[in-house]
Amino acid sequence: MPITVGFDLDMTLIDSRPGVAVAIDTLAAEFDLPMDGSRFAEHLGPPLATLLGDAGAPDDLIAILVTRYRELYPDVIARIPALPGATESIDAVRADGRALVVTGKFEPHARLHVDHLGWTVDHLAGDLWSTGKGDVLRAQHADVFVGDHAGDMQGAKAAGAYAVGVITGPHDEATLRAAGADVVLPGLTDFPAWLADHRGSN
Repeated sequence: MPITVGFDLDMTLIDSRPGVAVAIDTLAAEFDLPMDGSRFAEHLGPPLATLLGDAGAPDDLIAILVTRYRELYPDVIARIPALPGATESIDAVRADGRALVVTGKFEPHARLHVDHLGWTVDHLAGDLWSTGKGDVLRAQHADVFVGDHAGDMQGAKAAGAYAVGVITGPHDEATLRAAGADVVLPGLTDFPAWLADHRGSN
């Protein structure tokens, strides 16, 4: 039976840190804010507004900063590579199934990444966080969801999907398992073999 697998984007399929760091440093310079792009980029996962607040941006500026960041971001797309195994993992799913991208990233930016990297996916949804991802995963009948953040594991569980954690983002194996991960892999280079085994046992 064909399988449907959802993937998170930032730090699961792509290493967003180089581009995010540049965009945040530009934003900090423009608004004279004490934000460090590299440090900011180590905490990707939650919504941008949340991350900006956590980084010390004044509450009354956050909406303006989000708008300006979204204007700056397309210029850094080319700085952001696919993580090892990402293309192969999407291909492994689509050989006999459907691949989804379900991400907290602003959806037009997520589409730019998918197009830039030449990926074909069956459904893309952005602007979703934690259990909010579960609604789309459930509607798309996702069997598996893969992510690097505790919020991704919570989204998978909310949808009744098998939760696969990868430790390429900010959270370690213990944190991902505590959030509901059914299995934790070092990264997507291990995913195609895991998928074959998982399908063989189900």
